[in-house]
Amino acid sequence: MSTPNNWNDQVISEFRANHGKVGGNFEGAPLLLLHTVGARSGQPRLNPMMYLADSERYLVFASKAGSDRNPDRYWNLRANPDATIEVSDQTIAVHATELAGAERDENYRLQASRYPGFAAYQQKTARVIPVIALTRRDPAPPNVPS
Repeated sequence: MSTPNNWNDQVISEFRANHGKVGGNFEGAPLLLLHTVGARSGQPRLNPMMYLADSERYLVFASKAGSDRNPDRYWNLRANPDATIEVSDQTIAVHATELAGAERDENYRLQASRYPGFAAYQQKTARVIPVIALTRRDPAPPNVPS
């Protein structure tokens, strides 16, 4: 049986080997690798995530498959909003900002219309699933640790 960490490691390896493209559950979907710093541990964290391109921003969703709790990466970004993403072959330094109100609702609706799993996630939980905008900041770091 594959653990979440093993599954993430496989997706990350495939992403990097194929210039941001992967198969399986993410095949054909826009995917990025999110580098955060643990809110409590201070340790580096790495998660593959689907995103919605929004002009010069990358929108990510703290869905946790419809869990009643926000994922750790949400709390990591709240505690340490300066992060790094890998998109295709690019490494981009970003700043995270949580969307609210109509802007959050419209962007979540758009993601759910493109990927119905997101609509199902929202139906499974009473919490409002956060939408986080990742906006480019300068300068980008020269290398990203694996």
